[in-house]
Parts: sequence; structure tokens; C-alpha cells
Amino acid sequence: MNTSALLRLFAGVVWVGLSAAVWVRGEEAIVGGKPPPVVPNSECLDCHEAEFKARKKGQPKEWIGIKPAAYEQSAHWGLACVECHTSITEPEHPSKLPKVDCLSCHEDTAAKHAFHPRMALNPRPEGEDTSCASCHDPHEMLAGKHPDFPFAARVQAEACGRCHQEAQQGFLASAHALNVPGSDRRPPNCLSCHRDPISAQALKSPTVELKLAQAVLCESCHVGHPGAGEQPTAGAKFVAGFDLSVHGAALQAGKADAASCVDCHGAHAMNKAAVGSASINRLHLTETCARCHEKQADDYRQSVHAIALGQGNLDSAGCTSCHGEHDIKPHKDPASRVHSANLAQQVCAECHDSVRLTRRYGLSSDTFKTFTDSYHGLAVRGGAVSVVNCASCHGSHIIKSQEDPTSSVHKANLVQTCGECHPGAGDRFTIGAVHSSDEHRDGSPVLYWIATFYLILIAGTVGGMLVHNGLDFLKKIRRKLAIQKGELVEPHVAHRLYVRMTGHERLQHLVLVISFVVLVVTGFMLRFPEAWWVVGLRSLSARAFEWRGLIHRVAGVIMLAGGAWHVWYLAGTRPGRQLFLDLLPRWRDVTDPWRVLRYNLGLAPTKPAFGRFSYIEKVEYWAMVWGTLLMGITGAVLWFDNTSMNLFAKLGFDVARTVHYYEAILATLAIICWHFYFVIFNPDVYPMNLAWLTGQMSEAEMREEHPLQLEAMKAAEQTPPPGPPPGGSDPA
Repeated sequence: MNTSALLRLFAGVVWVGLSAAVWVRGEEAIVGGKPPPVVPNSECLDCHEAEFKARKKGQPKEWIGIKPAAYEQSAHWGLACVECHTSITEPEHPSKLPKVDCLSCHEDTAAKHAFHPRMALNPRPEGEDTSCASCHDPHEMLAGKHPDFPFAARVQAEACGRCHQEAQQGFLASAHALNVPGSDRRPPNCLSCHRDPISAQALKSPTVELKLAQAVLCESCHVGHPGAGEQPTAGAKFVAGFDLSVHGAALQAGKADAASCVDCHGAHAMNKAAVGSASINRLHLTETCARCHEKQADDYRQSVHAIALGQGNLDSAGCTSCHGEHDIKPHKDPASRVHSANLAQQVCAECHDSVRLTRRYGLSSDTFKTFTDSYHGLAVRGGAVSVVNCASCHGSHIIKSQEDPTSSVHKANLVQTCGECHPGAGDRFTIGAVHSSDEHRDGSPVLYWIATFYLILIAGTVGGMLVHNGLDFLKKIRRKLAIQKGELVEPHVAHRLYVRMTGHERLQHLVLVISFVVLVVTGFMLRFPEAWWVVGLRSLSARAFEWRGLIHRVAGVIMLAGGAWHVWYLAGTRPGRQLFLDLLPRWRDVTDPWRVLRYNLGLAPTKPAFGRFSYIEKVEYWAMVWGTLLMGITGAVLWFDNTSMNLFAKLGFDVARTVHYYEAILATLAIICWHFYFVIFNPDVYPMNLAWLTGQMSEAEMREEHPLQLEAMKAAEQTPPPGPPPGGSDPA
């Protein structure tokens, strides 16, 4: 052993000897430079050493007095008794002594004990919360770093619970006290929260400051702490949403009655929603929210959702099911789940469009779909500024079954409910299914059969067009190949132009083209609001939906006005009357399609010769006339909805809506597959037949498409005009 080690050993022995002398004997030893006490500890212990006895007769025995061994382990072991009991100057002293002033040594007690705020008052009031000895036995108190310190983290709840029993019971049953074996999670203890002044007694400032302090404290763990902030169900993003919520914003604005973390979750008995006793458990949530939202809670208690929840159906909607949890926003905020534009798709659809829930509880599986496909639902999806959603008819909190006579959607109350948006609504408004669908024969048989008829018609018509044009295309391609190979000689035709459309007719055609295209675009914008091209158009303006509706109606009026103009042209002008006669169907228009089919299939050497208009153009023209009339009538029914539903009932309105939609599909596909082919993609005219712009066609085009008209025009040129015979005079 070297000299340094010997010196350290000697110093240790001396120190232990001196300490033992001061502690055991209390003699006049000098420790730290202090003078000897006026009364040694040994003399104090002569009277005050602990005895195991009863305080009074009949009471159980207990240790009364000072245990020397326990005092030796305490934080005060180096002090003489008279250093605290300063009024004692001799062994004999009065039985009742003044209270020990701990602040004489512990000046920072008030700052360290913010959870007992009255300790900071001057003068300090009497009470257990201001008495150090209430929590810390002065003769046996261990140092704060001692493993058995009574307020160590692992036993803190038990120690504090001696006074705060209710808080202790709540905390020990809470999620905060949960200690998962094998986990590195360190559960919070009493001082984790109460080290700061966050209790109602801790602040003399306004309550809003208290609530803000509580929120900051909660977020210090649930947002700022890596362990808590990374939880999947209560992570940082989830909890931080409170700051941007209606409650958090209200607190920031100084509203003291706004809800904070403690108002909803409780102070000590905080638990996850899955725990039956938790204040945010679905079975207790209404009562929790009712503390601030009493009127809404009373309405909700009458709803089908609350009744089902009370019967133990935990799938039924509660407050947070619709409004969210931490990130609750005002219902007028466009980002809110319950905003009028979001309610149907973000809230109601979660349950009423769920296959699992609708099957489990026997709910209609198409309720949400029928709404989203209705005008109201399409307006919501299309971004309309003012929309009707589920709550507009069913209510927001007091939602009742349609079988309940007090429900807003009961048959007897529908006229009044509809009348809130449709002034003058009559009894005929209720004739027909509210959630009508053309997909279900049982619920809406009329609409189902109309839709079925149109689907068959569209498939047959468009399919036939594709086959017809496909064969025509292949035949013309083969003909061009034969000409290129020299197998077929293309006849020489003189270059000459013939009038195909007058200026009057071209203007009518232009009006028809523009109005039709605008109607197609604005009409399908309503029906398919999430389509990529519709989203692009909607992004141009926040009021795109309103502009869409206005433009659609204006285009419809223009098309009908163009139709009236065309009728006048047919009846009031000589070219128009001739046009009408030339467009009338004839028997050959029935036989020509079969002759063309034989030619395209190679079963006939030549195709039939057409006059001014072939069956191709006549079919298209009369289909356009029929479609314009039908779309005009059904469009007017949809436009003037209040009047039409009072006249034709809700069912009549739905019929018009169904016909309008499917007729639009048929017309659009027919134009694309039929008209576009013959005036654009037809190999004989590609890239375009220019007659609609110039009004003229070349002799080659006329010879190919309208040879009979070409012959008639040439014959008319060779016929001399009526007049006197050449070389003579009138025989009169």
C-alpha cells in the first residue's frame, strides 16, 4: 500500500471517529467549525428516545419519540437538537415549544414546493399544506437522493396520497401510472406535473392562464417528449392539433371558459377512450361535452345515435365521431369535418357508406351513394358555395329515424323540411323516394327501368355505330392501298367547288356546335365533379360551380333559340323548305344501310349512290331534333324544380333527371362516334370536311359522297332557263 492510500485511510478513520462522537455522545466536538450545543443530543435523548407504547389507554402501541438509528440515517444527522429547537437553553424546558422554523435553513422551500402555493405567502398561514413536518418527519427524513426517500418517483403517489387520497386513486388507475414490464417507458409521477403551478389553487391569475399552462405542460410530454410523441394513437401530430382547434384558439384569444386538456380528460384519472371509466369513453363522452355544450348534448340524447349508444352499440356515433378529437374546428371553417361541404363525405359516409356497418345493423347500403349522386350531393362534390348536406334534412344533433313522427324526415314532416329550401313546396314533393336510385328495382322501379332501357339503347346504338364505321374505315383503307399499288385507277375529276351549306345554315350550325359543346362540358362537370379535367376547371375560381350552372342554362337557352331559328328557316325561306324536303326520310334510307354493309363486306361491287343527304346524315339530323326537344323539356323540369315537383311530384323530377343524364350520354357518344367520324376521321375527308367553314365541297368530294346531287346540279346547269325560243319571237 502506497503513502497516498495510507493518508486517505487515516483521514477516513478520523472523520468517522469525529462523526460518531458528535452523533452518539453529542459531546462538545467541533464539526464544521460550529461551537458545541448548549444542550447535547445525548441529554435530549434521555427523555425523548423512542418507546413502543400506547399514547393513551386503550389505544394501540406505537413508536413514540426519536429513534437514534433512524435519526442517524436522516438528512439532519449532523445537527444538534437545539439547532432547530432554538428556544431550548437547558435540559429542563417547557413541554410546549415554539414551532421549528425550517425556513431558517431552507430558504428556497416555497420555490421548490410550488404544488403547495400557500407556502409562498407572507405571513405563511397555518395548515398541513404549509407545515414541513406534515410530509417530512424532521427526525427520520431521508435525503432526496436516498433510495428510500418517501417522495421518490416510484412511491410518490403513495406518499402524496396520504393527504390527496382521491387524486391518488384516480392517478393509480390512469394511463399515466401504467408501467409496462420490460418497457423503457418512465411513467410520470405527481411532481412531473405539479412541479409547476398548474392547479387551480396554484394561480391567482385568470383561469385562462391556468388552462394555457396546463396545455403547455401536457404538450411538453405528448408533443415534445420522444417516447410519448411517437405513439401511434396519441402522437405529437394528434395532440398538437389542439392548438389549432376551436378550443385552443379560444384559449389563445383569452376565453377562460374554453375547454382545455383537463376539462375533457380529467386531472388525475386521465385514461384512454377504450377504458370504460374514462371521461372520453364513448359512453361518457356526451356528459363530458355537455359541461360546455348543454343544448347540443340535450339534442343528441334524443337522437338514434345516442339511443343506440345507450343500448351498448359502441359503433354508434358520438361527439368525436363527427367533430374529431383534438383538432375540432368551427363548423363554418372550410377545413372542419362538419363544414357543410365536408359533412356528407367526411363524416356521415364513414358509417353509412361502410359495408361492414350497414350489413351488421341492417342499414340501407346505398343511402350515401344515392345522396352523392343526387343534385344536392353533386353540388357538394362540385364545390358549390351554398350546399345541402345530410344535416340540412336530418338535423345535426337531434337525428331521428324516419319512422319517428317527430323526425324532420318523417313522411308527415317532409313538406315542411323541403320547404325550408324550396319555398312553396307542396304535398307532391313527397311523392317518390327521397334517396332515389336508378340502380335498385325495388326502391325506384320506374327509374330502374328507364335507366335499363337507356343502357340497352346506348350499348346497341353506339355499338352499331362502331361496327358500321369500323367496316367503312377498313373498306376505305383497302381502297387507298389498292390505288397506291396500281390495282385500282382513281378517275380524274375536274377541280370545281359546289355550294353545300349556305351562310345562313353555317351560322345555325356554328350556334349548335358551340352551345352543344358548352352544354356537354358544363353538364358533365356536375355529374363527374372529381374528374381530372373538372378539378382543373374548378381550380380557376372558388365560384366555379355557380358559374357552371349559369353557363349551362345560358347555353341551353341558346340551343333552344337556335332550334327556333332553324324552324323559322325551314318554314320561312325557300332554301329552308327545300332543306326540309331533302331531309325527310324515304324508303331507300331503310335499304341503303344494308347495301352499304354488303359493299363494305365485299359482297357488292359498288356502294349505293347518295343524293343531297344519305341515311347517315338523316339519322343524325332527326336524332338531333329529337334529342334537342327531349333535353329541352327535361332541362326545363330540372331548372324550375319547385314548379315541376309541385306539378309532376318528386318522382316526375327524378324521371326527368334520369332521362336528361342518359340522353346526354347517348348524344355525346353519338356525336363522337358518328358525326366526328364522317366529318373528321373518315379517310376520304381527313383531317376535316371544310363545308361547315367554307360552305363548299370539291367535285371529287361530291362525287364520292353525294354523286346523285352532283348529277342533278350538273343537269340543272345544262338546262336552259325558261324564255322565248332562240331565233324567233313569242308566237303570241
